[in-house]
Amino acid sequence: MRRILHIDMDAFFAAVEQQRRPELAGKPVVIGGGGDPARRGVVSTANYEARKFHVHSGMPLRTAFKLCPRAVFLPIDYETYSRISRDIKEVLRAISPVMEDVGIDEAYLEVTGHEEPDEEIAVRIKAGVREKTGLTCSIGIASNKLLAKIASDLRKPDGVTIIRECDVESRLWPLAIRKLYGVGPKTEESLKAMGVETIGQLAALSREALVERFGNSSGGYLHEASRGIDESPLVTHWEPKSMSRETTFQEDVSDWQAIARTLAELAREVTVDLRGQHTLARTVTIKIRFADFTTFTRALTMAGHTDSEEGIRKAAFACLKRIDLDRKVRLVGVRLSSLAKEPEDEIFS
Repeated sequence: MRRILHIDMDAFFAAVEQQRRPELAGKPVVIGGGGDPARRGVVSTANYEARKFHVHSGMPLRTAFKLCPRAVFLPIDYETYSRISRDIKEVLRAISPVMEDVGIDEAYLEVTGHEEPDEEIAVRIKAGVREKTGLTCSIGIASNKLLAKIASDLRKPDGVTIIRECDVESRLWPLAIRKLYGVGPKTEESLKAMGVETIGQLAALSREALVERFGNSSGGYLHEASRGIDESPLVTHWEPKSMSRETTFQEDVSDWQAIARTLAELAREVTVDLRGQHTLARTVTIKIRFADFTTFTRALTMAGHTDSEEGIRKAAFACLKRIDLDRKVRLVGVRLSSLAKEPEDEIFS
């Protein structure tokens, strides 16, 4: 029997800010963009006080301000959050080296074979994280990643939830289908149109019915996931398939020179990211989003792999020429793909 833990920090960005600013205790706090709700940006994290006003991540800051005008809005401080995240991951690796680093504020840990009971491991993790950072986390424990992730969300903040295979019917099935990992708004809408409101109702459908409606891959996943089945391993090492940078203008821009400067800077930034990973790229894609949210992408595949800033910039501008800038521009982005690792003799030369 596998033993998987999902560790999820509680409102991570907001918790960091509240820790270094005690005066924020008990106040709704929203982290996102430059911290000014009058300017463009989206919510990265809202603390639990702000969530009571239906503020959530991914929401425009201006919408968050309308919902909760008394909230304290703060800018993202990725440097600090990343440093604290590294401290947290050190605590987890000390428990088990088999860790999947999911993101800045969460991770999976496999403790199969450990003699310690699940509850004791969870207590040790919480104590280690609190001692190292002063923060709290929620932990889900199950026999697979799917159930562990669902479990970690059931008792937030600072909770521990264990879901055994025998608990699927009583603990998983009563939950709303949106609680099932991988079910987004469109899938939820389609399932509700089929009369499915809960995970249990989804589990009652046949594989054939789900495959017919959602296709072989998605239908098969929904059939197994609704029954708590997940055999996916922990991914302890991964290679990025692409790297990207983009920026949203605070005011829509029609000046070609301003757009060109931004494109050149994004090409430079993503090239720095590329070199930092000792990686080469062959395909350059740019994204232009206009003020009406119409979005165009154009790509160019170069003759060979490169990390040349000049080559990547020229490719980006070649793509830009293929887009008619007949309206004001809201967003510009550059993405590098078709990646390949730099030869080791070049890395260590």
